[in-house]
Amino acid sequence: MSLIVTAIILLATLATAFLSSIFGMLGGLILMGILASLLPIASAMVLHGLIQLTSNGYRAWLNRAHINWPIVTTLFIGNVAAMVALVWVAFTPDRITVLLALGVLPYIAWALPKNLALDVTKKPVGLIAGAVVVATNLLAGVGGPLLDVFFQRVALTRHQIVATKAVAQALGHISKIIFYGGLASTASAEDWPQVYLLLAAIIASLIGTGLGKRVLDTMRDATFFSWTQRILLSVGALLMARALYLMAA
Repeated sequence: MSLIVTAIILLATLATAFLSSIFGMLGGLILMGILASLLPIASAMVLHGLIQLTSNGYRAWLNRAHINWPIVTTLFIGNVAAMVALVWVAFTPDRITVLLALGVLPYIAWALPKNLALDVTKKPVGLIAGAVVVATNLLAGVGGPLLDVFFQRVALTRHQIVATKAVAQALGHISKIIFYGGLASTASAEDWPQVYLLLAAIIASLIGTGLGKRVLDTMRDATFFSWTQRILLSVGALLMARALYLMAA
């Protein structure tokens, strides 16, 4: 791997960890789009999972007093159900498919009717959310945009949302690491990142997460919800444009 590619990955890790620490999402989507453009998809999935596990785990720790554990438990049950089902699926998506899926996801979330009231605090909805998000995580690399749909109509503060989603997403990334790092029929030792890159990425992720926590503490809940949707749709448009460019090339 060239020094330029390594530098891009580390800078992207720092920036996206900072963004995720503020909004509880978005960073993973952007990072997956970058990794999918630079690395083989299976390698991108494993590296993304390890980086995001670190970022989400640290973010959950920083906001641990605000975690809603009943929601996490329900999501986890849905996670396990989806992973058990997908272990038998021999499928690794190509780069264009992943980029298109990542780009479309925010618009699917945005287009859902408001009367659906996808409230993750309701157990049946939480189970569905856990299964759908992990399935999307395994097939597209990121389930954060869909997970956010289930947190848009809940009576929680920004800290509770960021903390609870951090735990939920950490569980999802563990599933992805296990799946692409060993369970998938196409898994290979070559898909695992080099030690130096992984250690450097973990450090960058921890720094970005810590800096983002400071911004979250000063932000208002109304600002939090407003900017989440704006940034999400903008990133989705960029990823779809990238996918269309690759299709035309």
